[in-house]
Amino acid sequence: MIALTDVSGREFYLNCDLIYRIDRSFDTIITLTDGKKLRVIEKEPEIVERVIAFKRKIHSGFSEGDQ
Repeated sequence: MIALTDVSGREFYLNCDLIYRIDRSFDTIITLTDGKKLRVIEKEPEIVERVIAFKRKIHSGFSEGDQ
């Protein structure tokens, strides 16, 4: 999950596996896999970096010897 801020300034956490696409207009619009749209203040590159950091964090606990 990644922390984001909606356009009214409230922070929330989003399951990044639900992101279908990210578009830029006045605000950044995240479309989820179910079609729901979220408007956030973070820009696309920042969201992508947060997703990458989250994925690295959850996968870094696994080593080659783990099954």
